[in-house]
Amino acid sequence: MSAENNMPEPSQWLDLYGDRLFRYALARVRLDDVAEDLLQETLLAAIQGFSKFNQQASVYSWLVSILKNKIIDYFRKSKRELPLLDDAAMGEDLLEEQFDDVGHWQMNLVDWGSPDKCLQNQEFWTVFYRCRDRLPEAMARLFMLRLDGFSTEECCQLLDMANANQLLVALSRARMKLRQCLEVSWFASGGA
Repeated sequence: MSAENNMPEPSQWLDLYGDRLFRYALARVRLDDVAEDLLQETLLAAIQGFSKFNQQASVYSWLVSILKNKIIDYFRKSKRELPLLDDAAMGEDLLEEQFDDVGHWQMNLVDWGSPDKCLQNQEFWTVFYRCRDRLPEAMARLFMLRLDGFSTEECCQLLDMANANQLLVALSRARMKLRQCLEVSWFASGGA
């Protein structure tokens, strides 16, 4: 740490923030090697741009903002390789099973209890990420982008979706698949 302002030196960033930044990237890109590359690119960009750091945020917050931009760049580069969501990938069959002929829900929803309690439980997050990993790649990316606060327009652009309606349908189906997986893997099994 530098003596005058207790700010960690760049040589300490990997030790202090590396694990959290790696987990943040991994939760969004779902590939260890890509998350490692993004972490390295983030630290390199931060070291190169350190003279521009205005210290109005913590070093960690600044690094996360750089990492978010690296993740966006990764999504932009890889969107050409990512298949568009078709009806099967978006869960068209899953959606049809949830409603009766007149459009009413057929499933009995499980009481999730206190959401705050689940969010503070590390085991819940392990199950959540396992469920998220079962989603089709594009659907998982969309869900994580929205979880990070990206707007509908930004998500459409990053995932090359034609319009907001397509995005909202995909997001609804992602939530439904996650809910079903969490109900079976966490709530029904007594995890809550």
